[in-house]
Amino acid sequence: MALPRSLKVALERVAGPSHVITDPQDLLIFARDGSVAGAPPDAVVLPRTAEEVAQIVRLAAAAGVPLVARGAGTGLSGGAVTVRGGIALQTSRMRGLEVDPVARTALVEPGVVNYDLQQAAGRHGLFYAPDPSSQKGCTIGGNAAENSGGPHCLSYGVTTNHVMAMQVVLSDGTLTWVGGEADHPGLDLLGVLVGSEGTLCVITRILVRLLPVPESVVTLMAAFPTMDRAGEAVSAIIARGLVPAAMEMMDQPCVRAVEATYHAGYPLDSGAVLLVEVDGLREATAELSELASGVLTANEATLVRVARDAAERDLLWAGRKGAMGALGRIQPNYYLHDGVVPRTRLPQVLREVERTAQDHRLQVANMFHAGDGNLHPCILFDVREKGAMETVAAAGEEMLRAVVEAGGTLSGEHGIGIEKNAFMPWIYAPEDLEAMQRVKRTLDPSGYLNPGKIFPDPDAEPHLAGRAGICAEARWW
Repeated sequence: MALPRSLKVALERVAGPSHVITDPQDLLIFARDGSVAGAPPDAVVLPRTAEEVAQIVRLAAAAGVPLVARGAGTGLSGGAVTVRGGIALQTSRMRGLEVDPVARTALVEPGVVNYDLQQAAGRHGLFYAPDPSSQKGCTIGGNAAENSGGPHCLSYGVTTNHVMAMQVVLSDGTLTWVGGEADHPGLDLLGVLVGSEGTLCVITRILVRLLPVPESVVTLMAAFPTMDRAGEAVSAIIARGLVPAAMEMMDQPCVRAVEATYHAGYPLDSGAVLLVEVDGLREATAELSELASGVLTANEATLVRVARDAAERDLLWAGRKGAMGALGRIQPNYYLHDGVVPRTRLPQVLREVERTAQDHRLQVANMFHAGDGNLHPCILFDVREKGAMETVAAAGEEMLRAVVEAGGTLSGEHGIGIEKNAFMPWIYAPEDLEAMQRVKRTLDPSGYLNPGKIFPDPDAEPHLAGRAGICAEARWW
């Protein structure tokens, strides 16, 4: 549907003609995020200030046009996909960044890239804890909208644990702040808006908490003959009372692809590789790393190696964070899931994931935040093969069902979006969903902010394959 001419003119007055995109070919660039679904918007607007955002939201509301806030487009659940057309509000021009080393905070605009914040904080001996694998591309606004995690969320927590306040634009164009540097009594509106996936507000500024860079960091790489043994080692470490800063696992297909790409030193004959990192005071990390090493060895690790210096540690982590790209050596397309299970159920669910892949004759590679049971089975396929997307969608649904039946949940950090909204009744009763939707209707009574996300959508295709067909291609490497 073409944008009304009058609305286009009004948007150009706010953001400038060069920052309003309506050419159909240019709009295709904004049709998708990192998920397998896609649909082009009717227009893309690139505001520079919070006040411009407020004006754009008011114009969209008055015209009855859907509005979807968009960061870097690295999301993996379709949160930035304009499934009902309308305006994609692109925040990439909003890159203001101020670090306060005394208060240990940073005030950032939503278009600031996570890695850029890390670099700015590092110049003051500080760091921002949430570190998604896409941190060199993803933005803080998107991280806050999806409540992103990352390898180090095991010890430090996910985005919501580090956001102190946000300036937001509500559905009627009201510009306001929620939260603050000090704890406030009353309703936790900040907690409601972080992780709301753009369905309740548009984020225009975020005040985040920074932490001192640890005095010492020790990273261990352990190899195991099987995924089962590696999973049992994870449970054993936590059972000993040790909560590492990070604990990440990769299976053999993942290890082989990553090693061929990054040459990180992962043993190619291992059934699984586990990265364990501890940080803190030098004396403490020496003791904790020795304890972790003993637990790993006792659980049949065939190799335990400690990174000798920062360069080796960075290489080990580069392999893990670049794993998805490396899997392009196996197949041209991927579909990545994001379920969470109790740690003790990891071996069981991983066996179900493998069985499902075999039943559907698909290849799967596993990489995940093992410490908190956040699974990322990556289904590898070639979308050019007839029926491939339908097969992948069916397999992915079965894998998620296994996660839920094991006492887990649908998402740890990628969000629900359009990927998993049809499955929300698996974990919530109708009364629970209705309570959440009342909040949505209160803050967005017209339903124009990121419609069709999080909640089951009766107007959408019931299965992912149908939604992916909106834009007939899957994620390309």
